[in-house]
Amino acid sequence: MNSFKYRVYDSSGHEQSGEVQAESELKARLLLEQQGLLVVSLQQVQAQVKLSLFSNNQLTLDDMEFITAELSLLLRSGVKIDKSLQILARGKAGTAAGRMLTELSDRVKKGESLATALAAYPVFDSLYINLVKMGEASGELPQIFAGLAQDLKFRKELKAKIFQALTYPMVVMTVCVLAVFFVFNFIVPQMASLFDNAKNLPSYTTFVLNVSSWMQQYQFYALAALIAAGFACREALKQPQIQLWLDDVLIKLPLFKTAIVQVERIRFNTSMALMLNAGVTLDQAIELAAGTVKNRVVRQSLLNARTKIKRGIRLTDAFAGNAIYPDFLLSLLEVGEESGQLMAVFTEIADRSRNQFASWAARIASLLEPLMIVVMGAIVGSVVVVMLLSIMSLNDGF
Repeated sequence: MNSFKYRVYDSSGHEQSGEVQAESELKARLLLEQQGLLVVSLQQVQAQVKLSLFSNNQLTLDDMEFITAELSLLLRSGVKIDKSLQILARGKAGTAAGRMLTELSDRVKKGESLATALAAYPVFDSLYINLVKMGEASGELPQIFAGLAQDLKFRKELKAKIFQALTYPMVVMTVCVLAVFFVFNFIVPQMASLFDNAKNLPSYTTFVLNVSSWMQQYQFYALAALIAAGFACREALKQPQIQLWLDDVLIKLPLFKTAIVQVERIRFNTSMALMLNAGVTLDQAIELAAGTVKNRVVRQSLLNARTKIKRGIRLTDAFAGNAIYPDFLLSLLEVGEESGQLMAVFTEIADRSRNQFASWAARIASLLEPLMIVVMGAIVGSVVVVMLLSIMSLNDGF
């Protein structure tokens, strides 16, 4: 649903203004005209709230987890939803979260459902909104928010683990690149004068001198080309065909495949447990939970499984061959399907996968750290050794 600002005249000629929720501008206009209003202007409101790690002007994952957990606590304490939103807005005054909470409170006071109000903000995905909608219908909104808070807490932990695993290798790689630039821009040029009158220089010396000369002349052009290529890649990745191709390639590469499968398995199974616990039907739960999966190849495979289930095929048979469900996990699903405890099985799979991913990330980080040091030492050390050998060759010439 989108939000549209309107300015209208009623049947008595009085001007009115406000906002209306509709799927499109045409439907918003029809909705107003059905109320006997003359539409003067209609403009879509763009929600400015986005996820970000660093900006104070944008909603962060920490904000979302805090808001969700606090709403669960306030609602369990008997505080009404609009009052709960007001209380949280005061605590987050002057921030993007505070502005969003104030807007949500105003919309709820006007009679909108919380789920409809949340749909105006892109940070809340379909899983979140649908669970809130079901919580409002069933009266179990505090429990729904508690489950969503746990899911958001996991997302924070997952992002922190990935960031921690990549930080040290990226720092070492950056130092390595800076060291190479320093050597070829300052050290090698100062030593190049020693070889001005030398004849029959070794090939490795000639190579290092040529690389240094090339870098001094063209490195800024090369840097500009890399930046331009980066922007071009970013634009290309916005194309659905390119995104699908990249997802298909990454899911086949050994190291990337392990990380992608484990992360997507956690996302999907956590979402499935939340949906089934909220009373969502199995096929609808699969559709909504698949929306949280980022890799398009895996997502399409899950949606294909949903189609099979709607035709009457058993869950375990539908998931057979799916990348995120090896034989062992399929056997767990079969037990859950036979016993009617699928929610507990999805929760168990998600918990197991979290522990496996944490162990895998720790192993990869411990392997990458010495590997990056060796690579940096090899690159910088080889240049130093080449220059020393070159100087020794000059002394031999004399």
